[in-house]
Amino acid sequence: MHMQEPQSIPVNLYKTVDRVMAAAVMPGLEPEDIIVDITADRRLVLHGEPRGCLKDVKETLSVEWSAGPYHREVELSTAVDGTHANVTYGNGVVTVAMPISDQTHSARLTLARVTATHGEHRGHAGHPPV
Repeated sequence: MHMQEPQSIPVNLYKTVDRVMAAAVMPGLEPEDIIVDITADRRLVLHGEPRGCLKDVKETLSVEWSAGPYHREVELSTAVDGTHANVTYGNGVVTVAMPISDQTHSARLTLARVTATHGEHRGHAGHPPV
């Protein structure tokens, strides 16, 4: 079986007074297919690996786009707290909201399914849980 090389994906980064946000296009995945890593050396790692996509297809006629696998690493210019980050997935876009911190706290974040195509991880984005 041929293993497909991960595709690099475009990522938009935004910064507010209290958080850094990233948005990445990762269409065709289910929430369980996505892993977000925030590393101690200020890197955001986005990874998506579809499970069983088109596994019964006998012949490919044309492939102009593919639903993963995806992989992208982005350097963060600001220290963030990964343990309190929020991650959402909907309409093929992964959004990560990371609270700004005095030092980077690493974390591996996975998403809980909300619906078949929407997922989330609630880390309270720097706000204490209610």
